[in-house]
Amino acid sequence: MSAVIDTHDTEHAHHGPAKGIRRWLFATNHKDIGTMYLVFSFTMFLLGGSMAMVIRSELFQPGLQIVEPEFFNQMTTMHGLIMVFGAVMPAFVGLANWMIPLMIGAPDMALPRMNNWSFWILPAAFALLVSTLFMDGGAPNFGWTFYAPLSTTYGPPSTTFFIFAIHMMGISSIMGGINVIATILNLRAPGMTLMKMPLFVWTWLITAFLLIAVMPVLAGVVTMMLMDIHFGTSFFNAGGGGDPVLFQHVFWFFGHPEVYIMILPAFGAVSEIIPAFSRKPLFGYASMVYAVGAIALLSFVVWAHHMFTVGMPVAGQLFFMYCTMLIAVPTGVKVFNWVATMFRGSLTFEAPMLFAVAFIILFTIGGFSGLMLAIAPADFQYHDTYFVVAHFHYVLVPGAIFGIFASAYFWLPKWTGHMYDETLAKTHFWMSFIGMNMAFFPMHFLGLAGMPRRIPDYALQFADFNMISSIGAFLFGTTQLLFLYIVVKCVRGGEKAPAKPWDGARGLEWTVPSPAPFHTFATPPEVK
Repeated sequence: MSAVIDTHDTEHAHHGPAKGIRRWLFATNHKDIGTMYLVFSFTMFLLGGSMAMVIRSELFQPGLQIVEPEFFNQMTTMHGLIMVFGAVMPAFVGLANWMIPLMIGAPDMALPRMNNWSFWILPAAFALLVSTLFMDGGAPNFGWTFYAPLSTTYGPPSTTFFIFAIHMMGISSIMGGINVIATILNLRAPGMTLMKMPLFVWTWLITAFLLIAVMPVLAGVVTMMLMDIHFGTSFFNAGGGGDPVLFQHVFWFFGHPEVYIMILPAFGAVSEIIPAFSRKPLFGYASMVYAVGAIALLSFVVWAHHMFTVGMPVAGQLFFMYCTMLIAVPTGVKVFNWVATMFRGSLTFEAPMLFAVAFIILFTIGGFSGLMLAIAPADFQYHDTYFVVAHFHYVLVPGAIFGIFASAYFWLPKWTGHMYDETLAKTHFWMSFIGMNMAFFPMHFLGLAGMPRRIPDYALQFADFNMISSIGAFLFGTTQLLFLYIVVKCVRGGEKAPAKPWDGARGLEWTVPSPAPFHTFATPPEVK
């Protein structure tokens, strides 16, 4: 069932394999680079997660107990930046490196040297970003959206290093995007037309175009920040004739397509997993491809829905409100197709399928709260409250992160040749599922009751929900150490994986129903 065409490794065919650290330092093999991306992203996931633990520890009770408000703001900023740029994006690039050549029958990625470089820039960039915690004035404290003039006029001296780190991440992403496009368009096996590609490859092709389109915009906005800080310009300084709201426009023109960059590859992975565990083909392949394209195009015309409260004209509010609601249509098509794929299938619920089903249900909840936030007059109430935090965590944790977990369990037998421990994996799923919902569902109520985000202290009425939220967050966070154990255990050995690990899952022998409805499996006469 898996859409994978394996090829032999061509790396070092003439000189013998590189040994030890050289193998990783000079890696041009897509599998090695994919592995490095995945290891790096999980490291960043634990680091960003530990910062979330600091945040939730402080919010466990009202009052200031553990950290200074200043450090609390540094944690919220660094947590967001590390999770977005360090955990989610590199994880999907790692999956792309591993799977795209296998899925399209290519010997490797098209540009292997650039592939190596685009990875190795990342550890340097994040070392630079994390080092700001130890500088005079501390790390950036202005939120992961780094709004000017908060970041330009009032930010700490380390802001310059933060800008440089963002530039490096952007360079890495652009090179990764170029590589994916070059690989998919040039290295497909003979006979594999675009509309025969696995959906994971399709979602990555579209994601790569998004990356190349929006990363230069991010580079532009941080360069304008740099000029305002050091070179006397006034792009975002009203005192010099600039406009603080201009920052938000440029930032969100990058930032909204960015959230789709983080979710589209998960859509692709789930579109591979659901059919495999339903034991039937994906429902509506072409509509899925067009839906991804529609989502990508619409993502460029909705950016100011993050800015309903800046005082934009009513015509602008209406435009962004309706465009945002329109994105619900192609997204709804995808959810319908996933459910239709499962309908009357021979379903089994191994770990990848559990994460994929949870992805569909919880991502849909995140989509509905997004629809609420898209309603301009209502957004005046929700804006900058914990309702927004609940919304985007319901999109990114069960969306992006569960998508990554599902992919890891789905492809681990392919990568390692071993089956992972199913019982432990299911334990990891249920603890993650419960912890995640405990952590983020109460935030909807906190937000509707008026609790603002990015505050270290709060009124007594918010205490109970915050305590539940913190307990859920600790549960979710500690559970990820179990995931690390499962993966290491699987890499080191275990039950040998069969050639098609998911075809006969749970001892089900999957056979074609006969007589077959809707279509026939008879060999056409011209083939005989």
